[in-house]
Amino acid sequence: MGAPFKKMHGLGNDFVVLDARETPREVTPDQARRIGDRHKGVGFDQLILIEPPRDRAADVFLRFLNTDGSESGACGNGTRCVASLLMGEMGRDRIRIETLNGLLDAEARPNELVTVDMGAAKLDWAEIPLASVCDTLHVPVSNGALSDPVCVSMGNPHAVFFTPDLASIDLEALGPGLEHHKMFPQRANIGVAQVLSRTHLRLRVWERGVGITLACGSGACAAMVAASRRGLTGRAATITVDGGGDLNMEWLANGHVLMTGPVATSFHGELPEGWVS
Repeated sequence: MGAPFKKMHGLGNDFVVLDARETPREVTPDQARRIGDRHKGVGFDQLILIEPPRDRAADVFLRFLNTDGSESGACGNGTRCVASLLMGEMGRDRIRIETLNGLLDAEARPNELVTVDMGAAKLDWAEIPLASVCDTLHVPVSNGALSDPVCVSMGNPHAVFFTPDLASIDLEALGPGLEHHKMFPQRANIGVAQVLSRTHLRLRVWERGVGITLACGSGACAAMVAASRRGLTGRAATITVDGGGDLNMEWLANGHVLMTGPVATSFHGELPEGWVS
């Protein structure tokens, strides 16, 4: 038998969601790359496995695989999508999700929006991690027109660069080199942000193991924290992404980052036998 899946997205950041709670599923890196192929497979930015929780306080455990088959510790838009799916299934407006980055609380909001608490942003160089001791507010990394990023971990490493003219940045050309920069031993997600006002950012992200995506939830969290640390915004802002919509962000006093945005289901399908284990 094949494996049923749902195709979901948050502002164009798209996911293949596999439910492995009752029927255990294992997806190898080769299988993930096959499913993620947008011409010969289904296509996704991340594949999400819903598994039984390991912590009794959680409702489910989520695993995130990138299109190159590597595993990610966090995926904000994917977490919101699965939270919406499960809250509808369970008839609830709150859910707790376990990830490699810990327990994340999600809540249904009016107008079909979902908020997820992405946990505390990590700001220490060793927690991100960086290759050497460094002030994470000004990291000595550059490539072409991009330099002097702020680095943040949201369960995965992010480098956020600021530019006065986002349209002038060729992220497709600069992203791969920055992702693999020697300062990032686990590679990094590369965000490029333009400050439109004290409460509004425009963001593009080159995702580690994926490439340019139409939206990136953890990248939006990192951009919110980076902009606030630089004094470019307060602790709340709207972030407009390539997918043509907005994420509403807030960096709380306790260090946690709240992200609110829309979710959508594109279609349901079934992977052929042998495409997952």
